[in-house]
Amino acid sequence: MTQATVRRTRRRWGLGWAILLATMPATAAAQGGLFEQFYLSASHNWAFRRTYPDADRLFNAFDYGHAILYELLWRLPLERARPALEDQQYRFLTTQLLRHPPALPLEEAAIAPEYTKLVPEAKLAFEWAHVLHRQAYDILADERLSAEEKNRAMAEVLRYYRSRQDLALSTRPKSMELMEGQPYSVAFRRAFPKFNGLIWAYHWLQVGLYEPLMQGRTPAERARGVQEAVARFWQMLGDPPRSMPYLMPMTPAVAPTFTARYPEVAAVFDNLHSLHDVISDILVSDRVPRERKRDEILRALRRYRDDTTAVMDVASWRQMAEAMGIHNMGGPAWGLLPKPPRPTVPLGATMAEIHRGGHGHDQPPSQAADSVARADRPTSSHAHPTPGDSAAPGRDPLQAPPTGQAPPPATTRDTAAAALLRRLVRDPLVQQQLRADPTLRGAWDTFLRTRPEAERASWEEAIMPPPARRPTAPAQRPARPPTRPAPADRPPHHGHPPTS
Repeated sequence: MTQATVRRTRRRWGLGWAILLATMPATAAAQGGLFEQFYLSASHNWAFRRTYPDADRLFNAFDYGHAILYELLWRLPLERARPALEDQQYRFLTTQLLRHPPALPLEEAAIAPEYTKLVPEAKLAFEWAHVLHRQAYDILADERLSAEEKNRAMAEVLRYYRSRQDLALSTRPKSMELMEGQPYSVAFRRAFPKFNGLIWAYHWLQVGLYEPLMQGRTPAERARGVQEAVARFWQMLGDPPRSMPYLMPMTPAVAPTFTARYPEVAAVFDNLHSLHDVISDILVSDRVPRERKRDEILRALRRYRDDTTAVMDVASWRQMAEAMGIHNMGGPAWGLLPKPPRPTVPLGATMAEIHRGGHGHDQPPSQAADSVARADRPTSSHAHPTPGDSAAPGRDPLQAPPTGQAPPPATTRDTAAAALLRRLVRDPLVQQQLRADPTLRGAWDTFLRTRPEAERASWEEAIMPPPARRPTAPAQRPARPPTRPAPADRPPHHGHPPTS
């Protein structure tokens, strides 16, 4: 496609939107009084576009990618949607539109009219979050603002964003349960690995660009950092899907500086990107009948907008992102590595799959699973689960056994997931959190009930605070055998060696 053809395509989109406004009865305004809202008026508006026009234009092409994705997933059966997205649209985006992106944002309703009619609420919620994205770029790109002025401006645009209670996503982080623990979850990433990788690469750049804007010490250093991040984005498209992110990029991992200073804004962006995945899954999954897809999307939208469903505290959210590994999300956006990072998990893996497989952070998936499995076992004969293992492959060891199933026998050996859990609970911070957080403690108690009776005491010991040391008796005092072993002197349980 020539540049002239691309320009004609843009004009047709604009004409299509004008026709759409005149002829579509089920517009957002007609369904529940929804309405669009423009940027908060501010002196920093358009600073990013003026300073970094090439990066800014990419976001306009990203809007097309999201819109055409939902339109084709809704309009076409799976057998037709797959080649349309994985081949035709992917090729158009990566060889034409992203190479010659539009100068101005596109109207997504002109690209995805049927999807817009299906869920105008979701379409407007996404656009409203994108406004927050754009204004955050502008604030950080405005060289006239001091650090304190940028902080005040960011707080102001966040208040403006939250003023739309009908559209704003929660400023509290949400757990992976909403994205990966539903009946329809991961249907899209399994069926469309290339296009899913493209969307994740979009999301990596969208949050990654905040890092050079904040870390660069001079305008020239910031400009160079933006260019390097854009170059890394293109590198991700080199060998799809292997060169793409293997896990959904999370803002605390890709943009840690931004997250530390503006955690509420960062949480909105993670919720936005998770919701993008969820809607794709709902549209693809045959577990959601066509007549139920609108209701299910609206249900997901409500969950990501409220401040109560599946929320995490900020510290746990950041720890989770760090544990998932920046190298599995496309790599850092600031201080780029000499060569692309090497993922250590399977492509598109879920958190539950990673936990069951025991994947480490610096080894290929198969080696990582083996090393974690070996770490807590005395002999190599325990390296793989046997038919009598307490947690069979495919079942989360933190879940109770199925109804009617007896607890595993006392001779059961740990699986790789249990071995990984043993290593985690050795961390004093994890122990402290398990003792202090009632929800985590409840999950821990549920887990203990799934373990053989002979193992429970040793698992419980793992999170108990160490007993206080008793003062050493004076040398001249005659030793008197205690009538009862003191807590610090009790023999270890079930043959486990004493801990130091």
